[in-house]
Amino acid sequence: MNLKSALSVSLLAGTVFFSAVNYADAIETKARAAILMDYTTGQYLYTKDHKRMLPPASMSKLMTVYIIFDKLKNGSLSLEDTFTVSENAWRKGGAASGGSTMFLKIGQKVRVEDILRGILIQSGNDACIVAAENIAGSEEDFAQQMNVKAHQLGLNNSSFANSTGLPDPDQKMSMEDLALLAKAIIQEFPEFYHIFSEKYFTFNNIKQGNRNPLLYSMPNADGMKTGHTEEAGFSLTATAKRGDRRLIEVMSGMKSNKERSEEAEKLMSWGFREFDNYQILNKNQVIAEIPVWFGTQKSVAAEVEDNVIRTIARSKVFDTKMTAVYNSPVVAPIKKGDKLGVVRVEIPDFETFEVPLVAVQDVPEVGFLGRIKENLKYLIFGAD
Repeated sequence: MNLKSALSVSLLAGTVFFSAVNYADAIETKARAAILMDYTTGQYLYTKDHKRMLPPASMSKLMTVYIIFDKLKNGSLSLEDTFTVSENAWRKGGAASGGSTMFLKIGQKVRVEDILRGILIQSGNDACIVAAENIAGSEEDFAQQMNVKAHQLGLNNSSFANSTGLPDPDQKMSMEDLALLAKAIIQEFPEFYHIFSEKYFTFNNIKQGNRNPLLYSMPNADGMKTGHTEEAGFSLTATAKRGDRRLIEVMSGMKSNKERSEEAEKLMSWGFREFDNYQILNKNQVIAEIPVWFGTQKSVAAEVEDNVIRTIARSKVFDTKMTAVYNSPVVAPIKKGDKLGVVRVEIPDFETFEVPLVAVQDVPEVGFLGRIKENLKYLIFGAD
């Protein structure tokens, strides 16, 4: 009854189990901290100090726009609504501040759609403060909304004190949290995502270019946000898509804009070159026929319920091993969907994981006489 059965399963070709791996021996980066993640599988292809909370600089504006996108999606805000520019926003983030600015004017009424472009393309600190004040009443109260949303999204290594990313001891994010936030934005707000890839925006007759260097150097790059302060160094959250694959990378602590551009392109290109996504198990694929005791049929088919896609190094795809593990025989009654075992998947350089094996159909229990017959058969002939 408790005999272990193992069945080798041949590789078919990829979904959806999370794992982290560091190929530090395969590639190096000058970034202080970094992460490279596959968007579809959520797997981490490269990590370096990725859970450490660091000053995010303007990359924290991604949380500011997440809250704006969320309000647009739920209907509490529209792109045509207008925000009024306060003197506080002008002094802290406008032309008088000397930082990244949309060059808003005191008292000016600005459409939400323009504010979004001012944040994402021009990295305007004034645009962020205007949004915060008009949505929450003050930047401090808006920062609390950012903290609540971070908790809801599971960003456990993030804290916010302002909407801009300007230096503050309580403004911290990990590279992992930024990658997860980037994924949430792409996944939840596809109708607004195109703004990230726009290279230029003109407002108040001032034309500014998008600061994301990959938009100009990589044809497949389409987002997301740069950051720079003296403490944080040059930083970048970026994403690119080739075919059906999308990668997200976050890097912090580069010494110059040039180094940021070079390191970001190097890591992103490495991820596309060295890895691919493979469908290793298919939805409703029958893996095993498992013997049944005291059932109306002698065996039950076991399948996986979902497609399983994994990101695997191209050089190691044929080293992947899959084994079906289950108790044999199983005892009726069996209901469709009952878990009967697992497929254990071993991929080089990643954590082993398991996919449930479930019954394809019901197998009712035989009656009293049938059970006697099965017991006699076992006593005479043993298990088959």
